[in-house]
Amino acid sequence: MTLPKGFGSGGGASSSDVSKMIGRRIENYIGVITGVFVGCWLGTWGGVAVAVTYYPWAYPPPSAHFALTVLTIIESIGYLFCVKVATEGTDKAKTYNGLIAGIIAAISVGTVLTDSFFFG
Repeated sequence: MTLPKGFGSGGGASSSDVSKMIGRRIENYIGVITGVFVGCWLGTWGGVAVAVTYYPWAYPPPSAHFALTVLTIIESIGYLFCVKVATEGTDKAKTYNGLIAGIIAAISVGTVLTDSFFFG
C-alpha cells in the first residue's frame, strides 16, 4: 500500500500512521464494527427467512439451519478478529472482552432460537 507523504517508515504502516490518516483512533470504531456485524447477521437472517418462506421447494428447512449456523460462525469469527485487531496494543483491549462475548452470545442465542422455532 502506498501511503501519503509523511506516513509510514520502511514501507509499512503502523496503527499510529493509520489513525493519523483517518483522524480517529482505530479502537474508537468498536461501535461501528459491532453495528456492521449485527447488520450483517440480520441481513443473513433475512435472506434465509425469505428463501425458506417464499421458495421452500428450493431451500428446505435443513438447508436453512445449516446456512444460518455456518454463516453465523463465519461472521462471528470475523467480528472477533476485527475487534481484536482494532484494540491490539491498547489499554482498551481487556475492556471490550465483555462486549465481544455478549454480542456473540446474543447472536448465537438468536441463531439457535431461530433454528429451533422459526425455520422448522
